[in-house]
Amino acid sequence: MKRIFSVLAIISISSSLFAQSTVEKDSITKLNEVIVIDTLTAKNAIGIIPSQTIGATTFANYSPVDFISSINQVSGLYALSGALNTNRITIRGVGSRTLYGTDKLRLYYNNIPITNGTGSSTIEAFDLENLTSIEIIKGPKGTGFGTNLGGAIILNTKQLSDQPTKFTNNTTIGSYGLFKNSLGFTHSQKDFYMTFQYGHMEIDGYRENNRFERDGFLLNTIFKLSEKSEVGLLVNHIDYSAQIASSISQEDFDENPTQAAFTWRSAKGYEDNNYSLIGLSHTYYANSKLKNTTSLFYTYLDHYEPAPFNILDEYTNGYGLRTLFSGTLNISENALLYTFGGELYKDEYTWGTFENLYQDNDGNGSLEGDRLSKNKEFRSQINGFATASYSFTNKLTAQLGLNINKTQYDFRDLFNTGETSTSAYRDFKTLFLPSLDVNYAISPTNQLYANVSRGFSNPGLEETLTPDGIINPDIVQETGTNYEIGIEHKSKDERLQLDVAFYLMPIKNLLVAKRVGDNQYIGRNAGKTKHQGIDLDWQYRINLTNKITISPFISYTYSNHKFIDFIDEEANEDYSENALTGVPKNKINSGIQTNFGNGLFANITHQFIDEIPLTDANSLYSNSFNLLNIKVGYKNQITEKLRVGLDFGINNLTNTKYAQSVLINATGFGGNAPRYFYPGNTINYYGGVKLNYTL
Repeated sequence: MKRIFSVLAIISISSSLFAQSTVEKDSITKLNEVIVIDTLTAKNAIGIIPSQTIGATTFANYSPVDFISSINQVSGLYALSGALNTNRITIRGVGSRTLYGTDKLRLYYNNIPITNGTGSSTIEAFDLENLTSIEIIKGPKGTGFGTNLGGAIILNTKQLSDQPTKFTNNTTIGSYGLFKNSLGFTHSQKDFYMTFQYGHMEIDGYRENNRFERDGFLLNTIFKLSEKSEVGLLVNHIDYSAQIASSISQEDFDENPTQAAFTWRSAKGYEDNNYSLIGLSHTYYANSKLKNTTSLFYTYLDHYEPAPFNILDEYTNGYGLRTLFSGTLNISENALLYTFGGELYKDEYTWGTFENLYQDNDGNGSLEGDRLSKNKEFRSQINGFATASYSFTNKLTAQLGLNINKTQYDFRDLFNTGETSTSAYRDFKTLFLPSLDVNYAISPTNQLYANVSRGFSNPGLEETLTPDGIINPDIVQETGTNYEIGIEHKSKDERLQLDVAFYLMPIKNLLVAKRVGDNQYIGRNAGKTKHQGIDLDWQYRINLTNKITISPFISYTYSNHKFIDFIDEEANEDYSENALTGVPKNKINSGIQTNFGNGLFANITHQFIDEIPLTDANSLYSNSFNLLNIKVGYKNQITEKLRVGLDFGINNLTNTKYAQSVLINATGFGGNAPRYFYPGNTINYYGGVKLNYTL
């Protein structure tokens, strides 16, 4: 801790050397801007709520395949990736106990909610090359974006309406049989804008039974109907299949990390997904002081997954509406900025399981047998929200927000009949979730903010049902309160930027998914946790010459998350005061970007991940590790219409052996050792060619 605070002190002192003492009248206007890491993307977070945005500059540090490394550059966020199709995103420790996938946060695509009815999000269903930026709201302070305890992630697609008509094609090849191609077309005129992207990717993978293949397209259009009205259409479709290597034991990880788990290899387990999103939006400017944007959307997911223990066949139909009004009212000498709106999301989830007869299939992998179950669940969630922001002086601004959430589950057993048939309805109590933000401009370059906000997390599917498929009547939602204070510093010439946030968030009714069998879980509320830590982001631009610039950056996360009241009744153990499972105490992402001014650039990035507690008893930890990546490139305007770019990168330059993801509280069955580890890739290479032709 002494080292940590010494680093903070040094950075704070160096930042103050660049601070300007003169107070300007537009300081509050600057306060309302998003914390920008590398883009000038418009802010989605409502009002003065702090958020963090990454975009083209961050994406350029990594391969276009490497979605996870890009978002890991954000402090307070840690994304674990067992494979391209196996990702788990945690924000400030929330979601770390989820065994598979991402939950407890809300994911949006161009402000359309794409998190399903139980709070699960699949970020792997989206192509990084289709995005302009990614905005992260940490914690429940995003009143208009669900107030989930983990926060919200907003994916923004390419909407550069003032761009000329052009074709783009990006091709990347690399280790493990990587091939990725993205073809795009953009056209704009006075009242119409359109972009279309088609992408294909395939890779055999570092491990056995690890092949991934994806095709997808994105259509995004905007029609300007009048000076006051415009309509947008968004269509995104992804079709991907992925073999599953699964986690392996410590012994297998040490001896041969390329191997797949034995049963998954024998069953040739995989998943096949078709995902579609259609959104229709309308924006109306009533006058200079009132605006409304309303979106209708539909989502569809068809998922088929042959696993060793059974074969899962499921599909989800989701649909809903989101509307947001924003405006101003003149009160005294200053204006009151307000927003209000609502979000309705409903989905119908149908799933069934079948026997997997892979052991009787002569080594040919999975074979569907008799049906084991057939179920349907209707899920609905309503979020109503409102904010009011007022500047009391030219330095002090406050914002009050409220989110009201209502969640319902309706479960049907369509397989069993008679006395064993199950139908259950769960109506969670209405939650009122307030938020208060205060911003104070110490100077034009230094601004202090504070937040107090309430949030919640819904139980996931495994937590709402028992292993027998019966609704769990005792499970309740997690709730917590976020206390946060931070400072934002940006030098007057914008060469230096420093953002530091301190937070504390106690959470009660901790949701725990207890594994009781092979792919069988039971959910329960098992206690309380305390999430506390520091998020720090620093970057600086050095102009060596008129052409050469060097931009170092550091993103640091300190996480001191603990169980406050957690007794495992089955194990008869008290885990109170233990470190929260699945979270590294320290995470550092750093690097240097060098631009030589003649089209040549070189980027070096580094990541340090501290050891991670793998069991609630803190009896086993993963090893800490360091990763070093390098990327060089060159881009040049060949002709007036043709622009060409070349790049080459090396990941894991030091060939470090590490676990890229872990499974907490793993249990061995049938005399087998617990499988905790998803091995990361060894040293690997990639190269790309980018063509941009303007008509």
